[in-house]
Amino acid sequence: MPLVHRKLGTHGLDVSTIGLGCMGMSQSYGPADDAESISTIHRAFDLGCTFFDTAEVYGPFTNELLLGRALKGVRNEVTIATKFGFRIEAGKQVGMDLASRPAQILAAVDGSLRRLGTDHIDLLYQHRVDPAVPMEEVAGTVGDLVRQGKVRYFGLSEAGVANIRRAHAVHPVSALQSEYSLWERNLEAELIPLLRELGIGLVAFSPLGRGFLAGGTRRAEDYPDGDFRRGDPRYQGANYDDNVRAAQIVRDIAAEKAATAAQVAIAWLLGKGDDIVPIPGTKRRTYLEDNVRAATLMLDDDQVTRLDDALAPDRIAGARYAERMMAAVDR
Repeated sequence: MPLVHRKLGTHGLDVSTIGLGCMGMSQSYGPADDAESISTIHRAFDLGCTFFDTAEVYGPFTNELLLGRALKGVRNEVTIATKFGFRIEAGKQVGMDLASRPAQILAAVDGSLRRLGTDHIDLLYQHRVDPAVPMEEVAGTVGDLVRQGKVRYFGLSEAGVANIRRAHAVHPVSALQSEYSLWERNLEAELIPLLRELGIGLVAFSPLGRGFLAGGTRRAEDYPDGDFRRGDPRYQGANYDDNVRAAQIVRDIAAEKAATAAQVAIAWLLGKGDDIVPIPGTKRRTYLEDNVRAATLMLDDDQVTRLDDALAPDRIAGARYAERMMAAVDR
């Protein structure tokens, strides 16, 4: 059964209940396999998973090119989200340097349009808040792009309360993209209430804890150089052992439901509100199909409570990013 759609906030953006994060097709999680990645994108479309997430910095540039190639012929039947905001020179990301001045935004958007092979971006995010550029300038520049027809909706990624309010006062913010899952719940106290106050949808990336909640993961040191998980604090040392124990509840409930751990983790997230859309990332059709089936899995109140309690924030060991990456999160 094809996926149904959800309203992502109250500003008109309508997307499939589960999206597809495309970053890992080009970086961070082992070698690329473009043929399988394109087959995965095509299978997602067939299943009604029509919300695709990319960024100019993924690769850099190669992920947008891949997605544009894969969606040729069905462009007007899908929703494409991409992001600007990191400094890229000579085809390489320059550390965690940010770049959100108006001229940089305009150049980034023109480049994304070319690579994606389209005349508009459905949802354009600022990838990280740039403290050197007033948020009002960023929102105003994207608002101009919306009026020109190059962009349809404005989003922010990993932004905090103050900057969301500042942006929204200039141009409506349709979606916030941020990490949210059973093992990363930092949004619950302040950000989710704010999003609902302003009618902003939440796009939840890493809904499986970078694969940890799905099971079958290894210790950080067992991943090859270049794999993101090798530097993930939650995969390292004693943190790994503690987190394996905490995540056992996901596998237990999966057994009760005759489901997979990944499906339980995604179903938990879908149950947190119909204004939340997870974008689990994969480059394999088998994992995609497994993730999409989570849309039909219903958890009862007792199971939700057990998950909430076992994976409460104080039960998770380690920061979600290494220090250098955490510094760019606007919290």
